[in-house]
Amino acid sequence: MRIGILGGTFNPVHIGHLILAEEIREKLSLDKVIFVPAYLPPHKDNLDIVAACHRYNMVRLAIKANRYFSLSDIEIKRDGRSYTIDTLREFKNRYPKDELYFITGSDLLKYLNDWKDLSEIIKMVKFVVATRPGYPLEEIPSYISTVAIRAVDISAFEVRACIKENKSFRYLVPDAVMSYINKKRLYR
Repeated sequence: MRIGILGGTFNPVHIGHLILAEEIREKLSLDKVIFVPAYLPPHKDNLDIVAACHRYNMVRLAIKANRYFSLSDIEIKRDGRSYTIDTLREFKNRYPKDELYFITGSDLLKYLNDWKDLSEIIKMVKFVVATRPGYPLEEIPSYISTVAIRAVDISAFEVRACIKENKSFRYLVPDAVMSYINKKRLYR
């Protein structure tokens, strides 16, 4: 099998995440894409991040209608800071005979030099970067494949700002996620 792994904070999951995952799945002929919400991402200050259980539930709601998408709680169960290398080692153990594709957006390239055990990561998986508006791809290392996806300029930061300012965030997130956010009064 060809399995995509899409990690992230998903604070909250939004339409851009879903479009990215679906387009990469289709363009790379992946059998499935596994969403992996981080418990505590190492490159963020964690000040405005809602509890992992809420982010996990929002991703579950967002992907439930897509049979090619699944959800993993391995980083949430691990607790503490989540490092890509630890997650990929676990996936390699679970799927030893499968091809793993680690999917990220071009916005994370600026952190690459800070990643823990990057040299080991690139031996374990095919590293795929999706283009993202506002984050041009410059000086791409040879071990990274790029995939152009449609330009959807939505960020979780923008969604949170809309909520805080009591503006509509309809159509930026799936309806079920919007209902969950409103019911739980998240990001207010």
